[in-house]
Amino acid sequence: MVTERPRPKRAHVIAGGYPPGSPAGHDHDYARLRLLELLEGPEHVHTTVAGDFTDIEKWLPGTRFLVTYVAGPFADDEQTRFLSDWLAGGGRWLALHGSSGGQARRDPAQGNRRRMVKSSYHQTLGGFFINHPPVRRFRVDVVDRDHPLTRGLPESFETVDEPYMIEVQEPSESHLLLTAELGPDASPPGFGFAYDEDTALQPDGKTRVLGYVRETGDGAVAYVSLGHCHTPTTNSQPFVDESVSPDTKTPRTLRGSWETEAFPMLLRNAVAWGLDGDGAA
Repeated sequence: MVTERPRPKRAHVIAGGYPPGSPAGHDHDYARLRLLELLEGPEHVHTTVAGDFTDIEKWLPGTRFLVTYVAGPFADDEQTRFLSDWLAGGGRWLALHGSSGGQARRDPAQGNRRRMVKSSYHQTLGGFFINHPPVRRFRVDVVDRDHPLTRGLPESFETVDEPYMIEVQEPSESHLLLTAELGPDASPPGFGFAYDEDTALQPDGKTRVLGYVRETGDGAVAYVSLGHCHTPTTNSQPFVDESVSPDTKTPRTLRGSWETEAFPMLLRNAVAWGLDGDGAA
């Protein structure tokens, strides 16, 4: 009697910087390895890997779960249309950290500082990166502890990370998971990216959204801004907040949220959510 083999679950991981092969200020090797270890698990998920969104139309068909950890790469309009159709058909996407960024252009009116460019990709993702102050220590508040993605997490946890400023594209359609009372942009003059208005700061003047999930068709996308990591050869942080280092000297190696108990738990939850459709989107 021949036992029928179970149909394997498939995932696709995109981890990389821009230009291709560049670390772009992040230790993508570390993040990629940690994500692949989580996906390997007891079910031995069949996982493909890429450094950007090139040929995404080749890898997503038949894939249940997409995970992105990128600094620079983003889907162009054609790739975004394919990604949107995949999500509408039931795919689930976990987008981490720099996945909310993308193309940046020099702005002569702002001393030639770079300014992030919003595109259809950000509309599909549901979030748009504006800027972040220097790496600092802060408290993350778990808004909904009953959601499958945050199940088991404490009410709040402390981390060292980049305090992202994320403009939520569809607030009425986005279910908030993580926030932080980071207040107004505390960047030193000329630090980071240029922007006209801080559209990421919530109406209370102190709260910023760090994680959300939103349905799109039969699928869903979850975004979590946490996850900065670097090594001596990949670091691009000129300095950090004194809450991390009293002399503001950047740690040579930084794992930040990856070394908390809460962030890896969230990632494990996300794997179950993405592969098994565990619970509501």
